Amino acid sequence: MSAEVLKVDAQNPDKRTIRYAASWLRRGAVVAIPTDTLYALAADPVNLAAVEEIFRVKGRPESRALPILINSLAQARALSRDLPGNFYRLAQACWPGPLTVVVEASNRVPLKVTANTRRISLRWPKNEIVCSLIEELGAPLAGTSANLSGSSTCASGEEVLLQLGDRIPLILDTGETGELVPSTIVELRGEHWCIGREGAIPSETIQEALEGDDVVPA
Repeated sequence: MSAEVLKVDAQNPDKRTIRYAASWLRRGAVVAIPTDTLYALAADPVNLAAVEEIFRVKGRPESRALPILINSLAQARALSRDLPGNFYRLAQACWPGPLTVVVEASNRVPLKVTANTRRISLRWPKNEIVCSLIEELGAPLAGTSANLSGSSTCASGEEVLLQLGDRIPLILDTGETGELVPSTIVELRGEHWCIGREGAIPSETIQEALEGDDVVPA
């Protein structure tokens, strides 16, 4: 059975469509959604059945952690512990946007989501669909690129349908995302940092943000 594809206005998503997608997520399903870079597979990160499903759909090894999509600094603080000052400098400079920050996870995050590392990858996309879904659910989302492991990433709902249409129930389609590169990943360990993957945000921008003045957490 092929996935249902719903066209959505990227800037002003229909509330009924968002509620409908959220109802699938609450049932432990995996839904494909656009982000500010590429399309992602979204699931409930505290529902272990949903977490297992996202690994199955993608064919992703369970030794690889699942990124978490958020829409506030409050959610970042709730999901992590001992956030260093450079986290807030990065957040102020690059969020919402195509930046993933890896920090220590709080005990409320299932170990399976962190691939037993107790480290969590946080991302606050600049995307109305993602933020509206999180608001509707009242909780963050597990969100990993919407493609089969080892296959090309997807920048449109049509590409997601071709790769994963027989594995998921729903695709929210806003057309082309306009980006062909993933988010930049920055690993933080205390005040030490390194770039795990250079993506949509260049390394020079990251370094400039981290060399800025201290930021008082909001």
